[in-house]
Amino acid sequence: MFPCRMFAQSSVKRASTEVMESHNLARRLSYFAREAPDRVAIIAPAGRDKQGRPRTRQVTFAELDEQTDRIAAGLLERGLKPGMKLVLFVPFSIEFISLTFALLKSRATLVLIDPGMGRTNIFRCLNDVQPDGFIAIPVVHLVRWVSGGAVRRARFNVCVGPRLPGTIASLKSLLRTRHRDTRITPAAAEDPAAIIFTSGSTGPPKGVLYEHGMFDAQVDLIQSFYGIKPGEVDLPGFPLFGLFNAAMGVTTVIPDMDPTRPAEVDPIKILEAIHEHRVTQAFGSPAFWNRVGRHCIEHNERLPGLKRALSAGGPVPPHVLERMSRVLTGPAADLMTPYGATESLPVASIGAKEILESKAPVTRQGGGTCVGRTFPGIDVRIIEMTDGPIASWADVRECPPGEIGEIVVRGPSVTREYFNQPEATRLAKIPDVASPTSPGDGQRRRGTFWHRIGDVGRIDEDGLLWFCGRKAHVVEADGVRMFSVCCEAIFNEHPRIYRTALVGIGEKPRQRPLIVAEPEAGEFPESESDRDQLKQELLDLGANHAHTANIREILFHPSLPVDTRHNVKINREALAGWAAERMSGTR
Repeated sequence: MFPCRMFAQSSVKRASTEVMESHNLARRLSYFAREAPDRVAIIAPAGRDKQGRPRTRQVTFAELDEQTDRIAAGLLERGLKPGMKLVLFVPFSIEFISLTFALLKSRATLVLIDPGMGRTNIFRCLNDVQPDGFIAIPVVHLVRWVSGGAVRRARFNVCVGPRLPGTIASLKSLLRTRHRDTRITPAAAEDPAAIIFTSGSTGPPKGVLYEHGMFDAQVDLIQSFYGIKPGEVDLPGFPLFGLFNAAMGVTTVIPDMDPTRPAEVDPIKILEAIHEHRVTQAFGSPAFWNRVGRHCIEHNERLPGLKRALSAGGPVPPHVLERMSRVLTGPAADLMTPYGATESLPVASIGAKEILESKAPVTRQGGGTCVGRTFPGIDVRIIEMTDGPIASWADVRECPPGEIGEIVVRGPSVTREYFNQPEATRLAKIPDVASPTSPGDGQRRRGTFWHRIGDVGRIDEDGLLWFCGRKAHVVEADGVRMFSVCCEAIFNEHPRIYRTALVGIGEKPRQRPLIVAEPEAGEFPESESDRDQLKQELLDLGANHAHTANIREILFHPSLPVDTRHNVKINREALAGWAAERMSGTR
């Protein structure tokens, strides 16, 4: 629910009918700029003083709203039209947030591409989008100049730094735009707001088209479900999760870290910011909290002021849940593990306390990872696994409780299509009724649809959702389906093992299953005898469970390859190739 409706009914009456009817997320920032103008909106790191103490830059809600007004006015004066696609390549900063809300205010379509996905994928994404321009730091414009294709054809370019040739303005010049009462461009629920690319961890990155109404619904769902109040302070370890704070009246503390490398975060800097700014909420991937939790336990440090921590991007290992449950000592504090995907967020959530009290034993026995109860208004079903597109919900067979199948979801925050990729859209979306056209622009106005997340899982007798792995990672050995998360949990119980990956060699349905294990730091077997002993201990663990008894091979890897976004999703496709070479004796 919009904060105006939740907390200040009198303010609703004062707000203009036009703004209230709009779904443009930027109206929420303007609301808090009026209601709490002096509240700090963003705190960003700015180096350290001579004594080594952290310096910061800060802006209030009123200042942020004015900055975004000036930027939006400057862009419109220079010819920006609603719907123009602008790529934002700026580090997570005050500028990143202000530019995002300025683009929302002017109703441009914001394009976000993860810089950690690599040059080849970045250029593939740009060619898919065919952007009208770039709002970027100087080095990005330098690369743009020497590149061809869609990058070279972009004309509406702004430099975040000294203005360079080939750009129409610098951010500094936009901020000098004569201030006026810039009205937020109203947006209908189905109007395009952003194109956000998937990480590409299980295939080529795809541009997910977000509509203004979907952003609006996400904020309402997240704020209501977790009870987030205006005035709270959030430290987001992932930039996209920091954008909603200004729409909730929440202060954003930008962490001093490289957001593309959460597994290498400096826990001392994170804890320093949490204590200094009295952070009440923090988000990080499981790799982020693994680093922070280990440090806290080793140094006997606790976080009594943190009301809630959130972790997503992949299954949160039991050892991370256990450590963070010991670290979060405030009343009712918990580590929450929201489940979803770039195309459908949020879907479900559960807390570490509930998992450890009643769900962890099931996970350890190979029952999957419990991701909790669905958010109100979000509908989740389990359907029979199938390849290829599904033309209508009438063609679907729903699985009964307890049976593992493909997870599908629908709801107000679930995206409708991939940008400029009709075939990918057709594969991922199931119309509620048969339609002669593919779901996409037309489906937007024809009715509801289901999104195929690409995960497999089950719903138990209590209505809780369990994640069992990616559909693409299912191994089929002698016709038997083996689910990655369920199998790996058995081997992850060994005290010397940090994590494992199930891979299959050969073609389905007669693949050869094996486990690739990454030992804990300092536990990698160096001698042949130690390797044989650890391998046998792992095989003995697998032999005790029906769903892993057919695994006969174990390989050891010093550091499993993971995704660039959250550093937690294991690249099993790359591992399968590596394992095949090892097993064939070529390495």
